Amino acid sequence: MSWLQKLYETYNNNTDEVGVVQKRYNDREFTLLPISHTTQNAHIEINVTEDGNFHSAEILDKENTLIPTTEASSSRSGKAIYPYPLHDKLSYCAGDFEQFGGGNKEKEQFNAYIKQLKSWVNANSSHPKVKAIFDYVNKRSIIHDLVEENVLFLDNNKNLIVKWEKKYEEVVGDKPEIFAKVTGDVSAAFVRFNVHSPISTTENIWSDKSVYQSFIDFYNEKLEEKDLCFVTGEYLPSTERHANKVRHAADKAKLISSNDSVGFTFRGRFDKSYQAAAISYDVSQKAHNALKWLINQQGEIIDDRVFLVWGNDKVEIVNPGADLIALNPALKLEDEIRVDTLKHYANQVYRAIHGYHHDLKTKSEVNILVLDSATTGRMGVLYYRNLNKELYLQRLIDWHHSCTWVHRYKKGEDGDQLSFCGAPATKDIAFAAYGPQANKKVVKGLMERMLPCIVDGRKIPNDIVKSAISRASNPVSMDRWEWLKTLSITCALINRQEEIGVALDYEIRDRNYLFGRLLAVAYVIENWALREQGEKRSTNAERYMVSFSNKPVQTWKNIHASLTPYKTRLGGRVSKLNQLILDITDQFDFEDFSDEPLDGKYLLGFSSQVLALDNRNKKEEENV
Repeated sequence: MSWLQKLYETYNNNTDEVGVVQKRYNDREFTLLPISHTTQNAHIEINVTEDGNFHSAEILDKENTLIPTTEASSSRSGKAIYPYPLHDKLSYCAGDFEQFGGGNKEKEQFNAYIKQLKSWVNANSSHPKVKAIFDYVNKRSIIHDLVEENVLFLDNNKNLIVKWEKKYEEVVGDKPEIFAKVTGDVSAAFVRFNVHSPISTTENIWSDKSVYQSFIDFYNEKLEEKDLCFVTGEYLPSTERHANKVRHAADKAKLISSNDSVGFTFRGRFDKSYQAAAISYDVSQKAHNALKWLINQQGEIIDDRVFLVWGNDKVEIVNPGADLIALNPALKLEDEIRVDTLKHYANQVYRAIHGYHHDLKTKSEVNILVLDSATTGRMGVLYYRNLNKELYLQRLIDWHHSCTWVHRYKKGEDGDQLSFCGAPATKDIAFAAYGPQANKKVVKGLMERMLPCIVDGRKIPNDIVKSAISRASNPVSMDRWEWLKTLSITCALINRQEEIGVALDYEIRDRNYLFGRLLAVAYVIENWALREQGEKRSTNAERYMVSFSNKPVQTWKNIHASLTPYKTRLGGRVSKLNQLILDITDQFDFEDFSDEPLDGKYLLGFSSQVLALDNRNKKEEENV
């Protein structure tokens, strides 16, 4: 229950955000919902006057609207009749549906709706705007008024057209807008009400905090049965019905639910669901609303799997799966990274994460939550971790210092290439291991598996590293940019295991590392020669890379022999590279220069040597 308690605390710490509309990068609006409220996509808006008369109506483009709700209406399904307290479907709030072709079902729905709304209007906590809407709805003229406003339409028999058919063109002309907005039956169109004032510009009823509080006070009076809340430890009004719509408005999966009460479903030692765990209505509402708000604000959803990180003292917190550029886009990143200045980039990692250290309190904590659903009705917590904020930030710094390499696959807002040194994002690790077309289920599974590696310092799973090594060793199977990205990410993963470092180490005598350096020199010689001639094609080092990793000595003879024409093109510049080949070869122990297959460390030697030679070449060009 600890994740539920932390969400409950988060809600209580952010009550000033309740009802405040925010926007995400895609301009989607969201808010921290008041308790006893939910959201619905509205298709029709009806404006009424302050004295309860019809004013106007319009068709909406499925506008997400904050509405009051009861326990029953928030989880209604099938044939059950549980009306929302104020805004609802046309079949619930239109009292004249029976006059325009409706039946007993619509009559029962309206009767339940108007009865519930009347009890709110008659309560001590009633609100004038709600009273105005009740007075209008009680006149039972909604469909008549909407027909007059050309929102709804009647057929030749004066019945409501609930589904569009070609034959109705003779009656109403072109297909009306309402049928393009509502999927299926028009009786399911969701209607929201508002109160129009000719004197002043009043606040919309769905954003009026006094209306929120009016319903909260009214509904709290109806909650009577109390039980011991497993979250707060207090006797409070309890609930067995918990919220859905956690990830989005159409989400039916619930985090807390119980089995059916009929049939032969085994229920263990408990006869009733509350015997297993009792959760108060207040806690359930606040925790679920806080979760929805956090997911909208900073959660990452991949194939319906939610990855969420938040802090208790300050909600915004650095994402463990982000890279350096995502950690702090304001950091200045040079176009080129020289291996001898890597300390500068290590400091940038620290600076980016250290920005979250400010105002650290004694009880500053970070929560990491991963959610997913196996069925449409139930959702589970796949991963939850709560730890001290300072410890969390330190582990992120350790991760970016250990799983590090030079990366050049990012682009700035102007389209220019950016370089950074640090850990790749977990999404990019999935790219390296399984390719850019990897199934979303595979990607979200990898991201979940990487969390303990980052947060708890665990070893990266071998299958992920091996898969990345295999792809990085086969450059001819992908475009050049894709291979270079895969190579740098793979080197970061291997570096995490081997702790060799990014800068070229001339003292390492490991055969895998040395063979990688040899391959890098051959790659550079041919690449420089091709670049001077303006040719764009793969080098022999790239084409033979798979063979080289399996039989390095035999393949090296073929690669080395093919370098002759490229050495001729480079002229005097090649002498230093020839000497480098001899120096590297001299570092081998006799028994190590064999055709035994190479492990992933050869990629570290390859990439470090290429970086070192590219930097040396730039220095030589600058000195000319």
